[in-house]
Amino acid sequence: MHAEIHGHRGARGLRPENTLPGFAHALELGVDALELDVALTADRRLVLTHDLTVSAVTSADTRPVRHGDPLFPYVGRPVGELTLAQLRTLECGIRLPRHPEDRFAGTQTPMPNTRMPTLGAVLGLVDAYGADGVRLHVELKSDPTRPELSADPREFTEMVIAELDRHHRLGGAAILSFDWRILDIARSLSPATQRYALIERATMDSAWLNGLRLEDFDGDLPAAAVAAGGTTLSPDHVLMEEELARRAEKAELPLVPWTVNAPERAAELLDLGVAGVVTDYPDRMRALWADRGMRVPAPATPMR
Repeated sequence: MHAEIHGHRGARGLRPENTLPGFAHALELGVDALELDVALTADRRLVLTHDLTVSAVTSADTRPVRHGDPLFPYVGRPVGELTLAQLRTLECGIRLPRHPEDRFAGTQTPMPNTRMPTLGAVLGLVDAYGADGVRLHVELKSDPTRPELSADPREFTEMVIAELDRHHRLGGAAILSFDWRILDIARSLSPATQRYALIERATMDSAWLNGLRLEDFDGDLPAAAVAAGGTTLSPDHVLMEEELARRAEKAELPLVPWTVNAPERAAELLDLGVAGVVTDYPDRMRALWADRGMRVPAPATPMR
């Protein structure tokens, strides 16, 4: 059996998420794909952030980009209202959990003085590692129920595809989104590029699914994902059960659930026939893969 290991936001359980140190660590451990989140700034730059507003958990203010900046402090503001220069003042290497029992408190190594990277910087990092076999899985952060926070989906998708193409990475990439409008746009712009239909219970309505209604597919998620333009279905792992696996097999649609951190759960999912798992802990999955005699992705080392 072959299944892949996808590093979630790099290796979120081990290093700060969506940062260059996090991606470097995931590459050095060895993953099949790097999963990352992208949003658009006020000055039309593609930056890595999971949240459409600047998170107080993953980001901290340091100083205004200029004296008297009326938008400072930046934490809590929409990413789309801030420029790259403003966002680059944020400290993104120290997790600031709201609760002492934060699940990553004992496992994530802080990396002080880490800044929010651009998509281009991450692509450059992967190139510097010579990691041509590692795919870039770019999640476009878009909330169709909050258009005031989200970029225009066509412009956004066009910009991401153009950036991947500029770095000669389009053939080794995938476009991911919970907003299934983006899957349809990506299908028209770059039909050969893989497209991951993300889904969780909170997004199972037509607003997120580009107008599709699951009841029109008799609740068949894989069939709906295919109609939306998905080439892989990527569900919250809590949705994974035998019926979903059976329907995905019927639709000839690979399943890659997220976010899978317990090896015991990963083993159950492998037994259901998933094509891969998205994990905060690539090291744990590598150990499980090795225990089961499965192919483990090769570590990467910097070339230049």
